[in-house]
Amino acid sequence: MQEGLIVVTGGAGQLGQELQRACRDVSFSDRLLFTDREQLDLSKPELLENFFVTHRPAYFIHGGAYTAVDKAEQEKDLAFLINATATGEIARLCNEYHTRLIYVSTDYVFNGQGTSPYGVDEATAPVNHYGYTKWMGEELIRKSNAFAVIIRTSWVFSSYGHNFVKTMLRLMSERSEIKVVNDQRGCPTYAADLAAAILQIIQEWKTGNTHSGTYHFSNEGDITWYEFACAIRDLAGLVCDIHPIPSSDFPTPAKRPSYSVLDTTKVSADFGVKPRNWKEALQACWQQMQ
Repeated sequence: MQEGLIVVTGGAGQLGQELQRACRDVSFSDRLLFTDREQLDLSKPELLENFFVTHRPAYFIHGGAYTAVDKAEQEKDLAFLINATATGEIARLCNEYHTRLIYVSTDYVFNGQGTSPYGVDEATAPVNHYGYTKWMGEELIRKSNAFAVIIRTSWVFSSYGHNFVKTMLRLMSERSEIKVVNDQRGCPTYAADLAAAILQIIQEWKTGNTHSGTYHFSNEGDITWYEFACAIRDLAGLVCDIHPIPSSDFPTPAKRPSYSVLDTTKVSADFGVKPRNWKEALQACWQQMQ
């Protein structure tokens, strides 16, 4: 495919900033436009058509979203507008303008009752409103006939923004002991690795790869939040007692799936993306923070 403009929504988020860093570090011939709420307000889907008319992107990486999982239980209409309605409009316009779309979705589309890694074709049943809105975004893309990759990911962390790794480092620096839930199991995902996977998909498309559809990407290996916290503490050399607790001891407005491990074999088979182990990814993130 021809070189062209790559538009990225959520440019100020973890993935957006890692995409910016990745594109600085490698030779990338495409023009890139990173947007945030100021340049492209996803709560105003009616502005999207004019954006496409003006920019006519060749690729559209849709990482922008309403991501406040607990707050979404109160702001249901806004979360739906941004995650579902705007995504559906983006997909419609991508189909109309022959723009290839990559949409970042979530492990929260699953209900968490599984016991083995979720494949891309397994039944979805979100247990919170955020997961429901992201699933609806997926469905609207599928119905749009846009050429698209939907890539579900989980437990995203990086040196940017707000995430579990940075929160744990702060809390363990301030306190001698903390409590972390130990009955939710999933796969951490380093945003830099997700960014690299997305750019690899685009490069594969350019060389004639015609795969599309739903995929999963996370780092390899599954753990609980408690185990993740222990690994972060040990890597940083902090002294803090971490106590494992059940989710029932840490109630939140939005329910979380107890098991959301993702099977990443399809993205490896179709695009040659090879996720590294989460421990290696965490080490790389820690080095980036120094």
